[in-house]
Amino acid sequence: MKVKLLFFPVLCLLIACQKEPLITLVDGTEDFQRSYNGVDRDLWIHFQSFENEGAKRDIIIDLTDADITGVIEQINEDQVIGQCNYYAHRPNHVTIDQSFWNQASTIYREYVVFHELGHCYLGRPHNEAAFSNGICRSIMNSGTGACTSRYEMKTRNDYLNELFDKNSR
Repeated sequence: MKVKLLFFPVLCLLIACQKEPLITLVDGTEDFQRSYNGVDRDLWIHFQSFENEGAKRDIIIDLTDADITGVIEQINEDQVIGQCNYYAHRPNHVTIDQSFWNQASTIYREYVVFHELGHCYLGRPHNEAAFSNGICRSIMNSGTGACTSRYEMKTRNDYLNELFDKNSR
């Protein structure tokens, strides 16, 4: 009977400590969702996934500590669906175009958010390199070059390996 009495308070404590809901990330793994100050809630899952993907590659990333912020709002520039601002008054600020966000798939949303975090956090420039078949080698392509991006579940890991590769920076 004593074991049952001890088990119940411990169980209640564990349940009460789970402040964030369990979520499924794009890669199918589950995690407790973190919150990010100064970041629109719809971007949290992608910020968290970016940190997790870095960790899988032995890169510790804390976007909150780095003071990376982000919003989803209308971008009034042709063919621009995401931006990383470096301005002194608002450094390392990701903006994702609202119209794009409303119609994009989850994997394509991730692609654009990771691309912008590649600029804001990793300091990566655009990379227009392509394989011989015209497919972009990097998630960091500008989207305005001659290569075609093929960011999808079957190519995701290769693109992320290149994104987080220290030799690619």
